[in-house]
Amino acid sequence: MNPRHSVPQMYAWPKVSLKFGNFVRVAAAPLACVLLAMTSARAEEIKVVTSATFKPAYLELVAQYERSTHDVLVTQYGPSMGATHNAIPMRLDRGEEIDVIIMAAPRLDDLIKEGKVRAEERVDLASSKIAMVVKAGAPKPDIGTLDALKKTLLAAKSIACSDSDSGVYLTTELFPRLGIADRIKDKVTKIEGTPVGESVASGKAEIGFQQISELLPVKGIAMVGPLPPGAQRVTFFAAGIPTTAKNPEAAKRLIQWLASPAAYAAIRKKWIGASQVIEVREIGSTSGTYPITACIQ
Repeated sequence: MNPRHSVPQMYAWPKVSLKFGNFVRVAAAPLACVLLAMTSARAEEIKVVTSATFKPAYLELVAQYERSTHDVLVTQYGPSMGATHNAIPMRLDRGEEIDVIIMAAPRLDDLIKEGKVRAEERVDLASSKIAMVVKAGAPKPDIGTLDALKKTLLAAKSIACSDSDSGVYLTTELFPRLGIADRIKDKVTKIEGTPVGESVASGKAEIGFQQISELLPVKGIAMVGPLPPGAQRVTFFAAGIPTTAKNPEAAKRLIQWLASPAAYAAIRKKWIGASQVIEVREIGSTSGTYPITACIQ
C-alpha cells in the first residue's frame, strides 16, 4: 500500500462475515464513459480530505484509482465538523487548497451555502447508521427499543460520543427528546479527533456511540448494535469540490469515479452496517441516479 495511505494499527479491520443483498444492477454505458474520461485525461495530483467515516472504503479505492488513471491522491483526514485543527470546515476557513472533500452531507451542504464548496459537483456516496459499543467482554445492554435505550443511558457510568455529526445529533436532539439530557450530561464526553471506540476499549467510557463504519475497525470493543427505530439517524456522506481547489477538473473526474459502478464493490465491501442501502448518484447532480442499486444486509 502507498505509504501516504497506510492505516495505523488501530484501524486494522477484523475478519467479518458478510451477507450481501441479492441484487446489483449496473449500467454499462456510464461505466464506459467513466473509464474513457480517465484514460484520456493527463495525470494530476489531487488533494483529498475525507472524514473517518468514509476512510475504510476510501482506502480500498485509492490504489485502484491511481492504477487506472495514474493520478496521485494526496490524502488527509478530518472530521466533518468541530473546532479541531484538522476539521474540514476549519481547513477551508484557513484557505487550504483542497481538491476533494468527503464528509457528512448536511455539513457539506452548510459549506455550499457559505460559498466554500461548489454546488454543481456535490454527490452523495453512501449512508451510515449510528451504533453503540461496549468494551470487549463486557455485558451488552439492551438498546432494542426507545425505552431500553433510555434505561441503558441512565444506568451507564460514562458515555462517549463523537464531537462531529453523530455526537451533535445525540446531545442536541436525541437525548433531549428522550427527556434525559440534564440527567446524563455530566457523564457524557465528546471525543475529539480519535474514534469513540478507543475510549471504550481503554475503559475511559463504559459505552460509546458513533457511525458504524468508524467503530468496526477499532480493536477491543464489541458491537451492541444500531440505535433502535425512533432514535436512529441515517447520515449520507457526500463528496464535493471546494472553491479553493487547484485541480477542479481532476477533482471532478475522481468524484465521478467514486460515484460510479467502478467504485461500488469496494464501498459495499467496507461500508458494513445493519441493512444499509447505498445509492450511487450521477456526477453533478443531487437527484439523478445511475441505474445501480444494492442492498447490504
